[in-house]
Amino acid sequence: MGLLSFIKEAGEKLFGGSSAQAATPGANPADANAAASAAIKTYIDKQNLGIGNLAVQFDGAAGKVTLQGDAPSQEAKEKASLAAGNVSGVVSVENQLNAPAADEAQYHDVAKGDTLSAISKKYYGDANKYNAIFEANKPMLSHPDKIYPGQKLRIPKL
Repeated sequence: MGLLSFIKEAGEKLFGGSSAQAATPGANPADANAAASAAIKTYIDKQNLGIGNLAVQFDGAAGKVTLQGDAPSQEAKEKASLAAGNVSGVVSVENQLNAPAADEAQYHDVAKGDTLSAISKKYYGDANKYNAIFEANKPMLSHPDKIYPGQKLRIPKL
């Protein structure tokens, strides 16, 4: 899993105002990046993915997050990328987590008007399999109806 791209303006608002922007005039870029890295790490840790030795580096000028550590599964590795990437201000995630070898999932960028049922119909041919997508994106998703444009979702193989 190399580099995943995200929409900078979409996502969780983890940092206040411009604290994640390394290029903010008058701000110390190293301090801003360190604060943003810590906020993203805390957010990933709250997902209870079981990632050991997690290290998060954020480059605010590029909007890039780099993840390092040990994931217990390919699914946890993918979810960590999504958790980091679906944060406002993040443009890309370079996932360098170690995980047992397994097939990678597909990804879907949510567009205006998308529903999990419609996404399920697109990928599986059956709108009623939306729960597989919901479960694959827990705990980042708290309810099947709470997705938003610009969000990237993991589409597992069935």
